[in-house]
Amino acid sequence: MSRIELIGISGSSGRGEGLNPEQRELISACVLVAHSRRQEPLLQGMAIERVPVTPLIGLYRAIESGLTKGNVAVLASGDPLFFGIGRNLIERFGAERVRVHPALSALQLACSRFKIPWDDLAIISLHGRRDDHPAARILRHERVLCFTDQEHSPDSLARHLIATLESVGDSERLLGMRMRVAENLGLSDERLSEGGLVEMAKAEFSPLNMVFFEQSLGSASLPQETLPLTSLPIFGLQEGEISHSRSLITKDEVRAASLHRLRLPARGVLWDVGGGSGSVSLEAARLSPGLAVYTIEKKSEEQDNIRRNIKTYAAYSIRLITGEAPGALAHLPAPDRVFIGGSGKRLEEILQVAANRLRPGGRIVVNAVLATTRESACRTLAELGFQVACSTISVQRYQYQEGQEDQEEAQLEPTVQSFNPITIVTGSI
Repeated sequence: MSRIELIGISGSSGRGEGLNPEQRELISACVLVAHSRRQEPLLQGMAIERVPVTPLIGLYRAIESGLTKGNVAVLASGDPLFFGIGRNLIERFGAERVRVHPALSALQLACSRFKIPWDDLAIISLHGRRDDHPAARILRHERVLCFTDQEHSPDSLARHLIATLESVGDSERLLGMRMRVAENLGLSDERLSEGGLVEMAKAEFSPLNMVFFEQSLGSASLPQETLPLTSLPIFGLQEGEISHSRSLITKDEVRAASLHRLRLPARGVLWDVGGGSGSVSLEAARLSPGLAVYTIEKKSEEQDNIRRNIKTYAAYSIRLITGEAPGALAHLPAPDRVFIGGSGKRLEEILQVAANRLRPGGRIVVNAVLATTRESACRTLAELGFQVACSTISVQRYQYQEGQEDQEEAQLEPTVQSFNPITIVTGSI
């Protein structure tokens, strides 16, 4: 059975310093070689049919035709199984037909140049991927290495991060964040550079690069509220840890139950309508980092709380929408989940808009304090074709204090706090 010889070439462009004898022998034994434009010089003097690696549909057709005649070579950058073409070829042609010959990956080269261990490094790829808010992915990590492309160049990423951090007044992270850029790795014109976001936003870079971001959160200049990301719980923030006004916050127990009913996906879009302090958004963002969270809030005081919480917890997958629903929902991407914590007496209108925009398999959760809100939510969701379920939660908290120490047996007298019952209304399709 003929096979695909998938050959990794060292260097960030896959051009490297030339083919070694083993690689040339592998290619010479093939009937066809696929390569990028930059790899063309590697094949000088070799009499073999050549095809470009992009577009993929053209490559697949050429490989299918070539495999009927013999082996096919595909040249790739570094390790083809690390953010490379290897995954596509194995999925398309099967593992038994692909033999991989890896070289040093761009990741390994970059880390060696920067002299940073990478066994605990966060790694993300923006190369050839549509991402209108990469700051959310970058800022959730204290150390992250990025594969880039011309759209997500180091200078454009720096400008994007500056705009994102300035939007919530996070000047401490803005000033404390450092970037390192490795250009043309493994080539004669390799270059390394380093600087802060403002400095790097003004620079120019080769299209072939990798970027390392580091948040210097150990600096004494940073305020106490800027917390080390690794020290934070994934779930279970307490009311006192979330900025809010006048005790107007979804209580811990109710927030936990509401998030349970939302059944958050790993990726997608969440609308948090009437976000208040943003406590539900904040927990959702930490539970599902791949989720784009849109928090709609009309009150300026609560907007300030949301910005403060985003800044404190680096929850930059939350995007604050300053306005009132349903009008503020018009230009948001279609949601996979909708949480309604406040509706300003426009619940039916909001539910209709949400139902019309909801993606298949979506879910709407409404927290209702008043019986009229509960009844309206249940009725409207049922009329819109949802399966409706309701749960009422009544929270009482008991805090025990020790009695007099001179008594033979300490008497524990609880202090009881009772809160208004909340009905969680869930609409699922």
